Amino acid sequence: MLGRLIVLLGDDYRLNLRRAPDVRRACHEAYGPPSAPMAVSLTELLGVIGAHQWRTKGVRVPALDARVHPHYGVFSPVRAEYVDLVAHAPLPPPADCRAGRRIAFDLGTGTGVLAAVLARRGIDHIVATDISPRALDCARENVRRLHLTGRIHVVGPGLFPDGRADLVVCNPPWIPARPTSALEQGVYDPGSGMLNSFLTGLTAHLEPGGEGWLVLSDLAEHLGLRTRGELLAGIEAAGLRVVDRMDARPRHPRARDVTDPLHAARAAEATSLWRLASR
Repeated sequence: MLGRLIVLLGDDYRLNLRRAPDVRRACHEAYGPPSAPMAVSLTELLGVIGAHQWRTKGVRVPALDARVHPHYGVFSPVRAEYVDLVAHAPLPPPADCRAGRRIAFDLGTGTGVLAAVLARRGIDHIVATDISPRALDCARENVRRLHLTGRIHVVGPGLFPDGRADLVVCNPPWIPARPTSALEQGVYDPGSGMLNSFLTGLTAHLEPGGEGWLVLSDLAEHLGLRTRGELLAGIEAAGLRVVDRMDARPRHPRARDVTDPLHAARAAEATSLWRLASR
């Protein structure tokens, strides 16, 4: 019902309603500078306000002992399990053992949270990429906040940067379907495009002895949108092998919400870190 309610924003994003909150800053962050009056659904506006609150207050990430500030349309690191997997998986040795210097790529960096975790784990240089200009701005802001500009270089838009790395990390959107709004772009990956691009391009960007870490929920499997066999076939077709897999159960409240229509799938969900290497 809320999605059917439409509100009119003035040419300065002001809501001309009695007792209406001031949404101008939130709308500016989501839509850019105002130019003309615009109509949006109430559901959309509530999402914009929520995104502004997250951006202002930040989300505490225990693995960093710090807060990360997501922008509108950038996936928020509220699910600690995927961050914890990257914080605890064994690191591959550096290609140049004499120098002892590790290089990592973080593909689809979003807020930059995984790049920051890798830096805190001692990775010497991380190149973080994203196809979204919003995400690139968000990651750069968080890298500055965390005082990691000397270790993390945010580049894009694109998926793979130039060169090779000892470790390539990718946490693609989990659901192979098309998003209906900017707020869903961190969850939906139409046709598994980003997942497949990561797998097919990984070997060409790994140093000898390097690893690719695919961090992926199996929610799509429980919803019948992708099978485990299809994922394994994609890994094999890309000339990769599975070194190991680490799993984490969901800890977010929706996994325990029995009124959620997707409760059965969410309760069975696991997030996995697949350690991949060239065959």
